[in-house]
Amino acid sequence: MDKFTHSVYLKEDLCKGCINCIKRCPTRAIRVRHGKASIISKFCIDCGECIRICQHHAKKVRRDKIDIIGKYKYTVALPAPSLYAQFQNLDDINIVLTALTYLGFDDVFEVSAAAELVSAATRIYSKEHQDQWPLISSACPTVVRLIRMRFPNLIDHLIPINPPVEVAARLARRRAVNRTGLNPEDIGIIFITPCPSKITYVNSPLGVEHSEIDHCIAIKDIYPYLISEMKKAQLNPLDLAMSGKIGVGWGTSGGEAGGLITDSYLAADGIENVIRVLEDLEDEKIGEGLEFIELNSCSGGCVGGVLTVENPFIAKVKLNRLNKYLPVSTNHLTDYEDVELDWTDPVEYEPVYRLGSNFMESIQMLHQVEELSNEFPGLDCGSCGSPTCRSLAEDIVKGDATQDYCVPYLKSRIHKLSDDYMTLLNLECDCNGCDTSGVECVTVMQDYIRQLAEEIALLDTSIGGQTTPQKDSDNK
Repeated sequence: MDKFTHSVYLKEDLCKGCINCIKRCPTRAIRVRHGKASIISKFCIDCGECIRICQHHAKKVRRDKIDIIGKYKYTVALPAPSLYAQFQNLDDINIVLTALTYLGFDDVFEVSAAAELVSAATRIYSKEHQDQWPLISSACPTVVRLIRMRFPNLIDHLIPINPPVEVAARLARRRAVNRTGLNPEDIGIIFITPCPSKITYVNSPLGVEHSEIDHCIAIKDIYPYLISEMKKAQLNPLDLAMSGKIGVGWGTSGGEAGGLITDSYLAADGIENVIRVLEDLEDEKIGEGLEFIELNSCSGGCVGGVLTVENPFIAKVKLNRLNKYLPVSTNHLTDYEDVELDWTDPVEYEPVYRLGSNFMESIQMLHQVEELSNEFPGLDCGSCGSPTCRSLAEDIVKGDATQDYCVPYLKSRIHKLSDDYMTLLNLECDCNGCDTSGVECVTVMQDYIRQLAEEIALLDTSIGGQTTPQKDSDNK
């Protein structure tokens, strides 16, 4: 399975070549070249920040459509806890779950039910592995991928337990097989997802070789269909809910940590805040006496995913209100003694930012990067198509750009040529050393003018590696 499979992609015909996305990307995975953005696959962690910032809607998410329900003999919906936070005045989860069956699902298995089992398993793991404190949640695939790429020293702090959606998929398939007698491949397990990160997890999971989830439908895609069916479902809702406060609370930031029943935790949401926490943790600025760290790449937690509908802060209020009258927990490990919770494949460091193919080559290239970085103004303006001056230096060393991509650097070169040109104009030639026609002097002058013209042309055709359309008069 391709370890760099992604659900986020660029729709090139919609891209206008602006630099908003390169400044927003937390892993420097985007470049703008020749008037179009491009995504460096090995750097991307599918956080969805480029989707949030792109005003031209050029960043898209590969996902399944709702008609995928008809592909299987029997289908099970896995609603994320964040789904419940999308609706106004919802006071009974069963209304949403019943509406899912009206849409064509044969069964529903709440991810929040599996979240209660994961919370219980995490409590046990934490007590048995105090030497690894603070433990870091592995529930957000984006965070796990980020740690795998940028913070290898923290991999041992990750809790090696499958995320709730994976546990829910396994339990749902097993229950469906027992109920129907069908072969497992005839049963479709479909996750209702709030974000692209979990879609990527399904196609390229971490911690397991193969995910039990077959397809993913975005919350915002199924939302309008559910609204219609919920009007009927609220008249006679089925008794399908199987989770309480601990499970449903996973939908917002701090909810997972709340399920551990401990005050010794830190919860951070938003990818920039997550990176700050990981940096401080790696530098040993935090962590002493801290038991657990919950990190969510989306602001507000899963309710802030780019595939949701509601404002994440309003959604959090709705989920807290809904949670108020739920039981604490309705699922316990003793009820699922044979459930498979642990990772079967280790998460290993992926050195995607290494410059060279070996250590010595990387050191040499790093030295070149430092030298180039010192030549640039340090503005990190993004006009070159790279997110920072250092990123441009790395691109140059790897052969993906040139120094002329830096606009201030190019301008300084042109100013120098212009000064040289003015110096030549002020020279008085006595034709000493050249023939009587002054050919040699003319040739020198022509060479300088030609070089100046070439440099100026770069401003029109190569600023930031982008192509500027020429006017009609330029083409005549």
